[in-house]
Amino acid sequence: MKHELDSLVIQMYASSIPYEEAVREFRRRYIQEVLANHKGNQCKAARELGVHRNTLSRMMAELNLDPSQIRLGLKRPARSESAAMHSLRMVRSR
Repeated sequence: MKHELDSLVIQMYASSIPYEEAVREFRRRYIQEVLANHKGNQCKAARELGVHRNTLSRMMAELNLDPSQIRLGLKRPARSESAAMHSLRMVRSR
């Protein structure tokens, strides 16, 4: 796992992805995964993330995460996330 993350960071840096964008995409994907694991239940996800539910709601709004899509299991990535996920797949295939 650590090796995959290291490879992804190296690839993102080599692709000149700005730090803020890299952090934003990581946060977005991580929160999306926790929410999906709890079927969109923000209270349970917030507890697992160690934040207040209101803080999680604010973070979701900042990251443009739609709770209704997560609840329905429609985890279609945003366009910017698609590029990051494509990079991750390329790293994993090596």
